[in-house]
Amino acid sequence: MIDEFAKGNLHGRLRRDRTALLWKLNGLSEYDARRPLTATGTNLLGLVKHVATVEARYFGEVFGRPSPEPLPRWQDSDGSDLWATEDESRDQIIGFYRRTWERSDGTINELPLDAPGHVPWWPEPYADTNLFAVMVHVLGESVRHAGHADILREGLDGRTGLRAELEKQVDEKARAAYCAKIEQAARSAASIKA
Repeated sequence: MIDEFAKGNLHGRLRRDRTALLWKLNGLSEYDARRPLTATGTNLLGLVKHVATVEARYFGEVFGRPSPEPLPRWQDSDGSDLWATEDESRDQIIGFYRRTWERSDGTINELPLDAPGHVPWWPEPYADTNLFAVMVHVLGESVRHAGHADILREGLDGRTGLRAELEKQVDEKARAAYCAKIEQAARSAASIKA
């Protein structure tokens, strides 16, 4: 009973964060979806591509169900899953992510939480694991990168939130006043510590 509850809860959260991550691309130009927005090159479309690759590996290879889509060998990881080339369309990457969801959902639905898996890129003694541990790991990755996407999107145009239906109209004046209050507190704290 608890296994099905845990599995359903983790799976539901994973589905929620998949949707949130894709929503961060809505309404963006090709340039804004792809351009590096941090010093390390993090970008929104690259986050989607990366999370799709993570899911394909963890819910595929780890359980002997490799993705039918071409993936570079994990040993050869060169960061190319973190950005979109000019030849990769947004639709291709989103399509890859959605197809990966379907395959991942199949793995999750068909296997029990204690189903054994092997993660060759994890160090011993952790490489031999199970579906529960992989679900927690992938959910952590998805939450982390959906959070990155939220911050990046906020930096682009001020849009925030988990889902479109929860988004509120931005009150620029109220937002500026709020940020000014935080700035003042930071300056005051810095002057006291100096």
